[in-house]
Amino acid sequence: MSEEKRNLKIKEGKLGEVHVSPNVIAMIAGLAATEVEGVTSMNGNITNELVSKLGMKNLSKGIRVVFEQDSCRIDIAINIGYGFAIPEVSENVQDRVKSAVENMTGLEVSGVNVKVASVELKKLKK
Repeated sequence: MSEEKRNLKIKEGKLGEVHVSPNVIAMIAGLAATEVEGVTSMNGNITNELVSKLGMKNLSKGIRVVFEQDSCRIDIAINIGYGFAIPEVSENVQDRVKSAVENMTGLEVSGVNVKVASVELKKLKK
């Protein structure tokens, strides 16, 4: 998945403007999603442990950010561990991603679409 390439102005003050790149929003969303219990990785096998080794840019794989008027929509592809309830994990990802992006950027998130790309067959502890 690729991100739309334009930046979005999130603040205008007396000293200037603040713009946010879709890559920044994708990284925030990726970090938030991998913190949810049951998410083993982003689509592309990137986990929090690998972020420090591979760099933050890899965390945005499997995430698409689409800017709308004054908000954005996020499409995210995740891998889920065997034994976890897909609807529950997906809803937690939606909540966590929306909250993280809105809190860090002040930008309204109009929607978070979750695609479960695969199920990690190795059993994980719940």
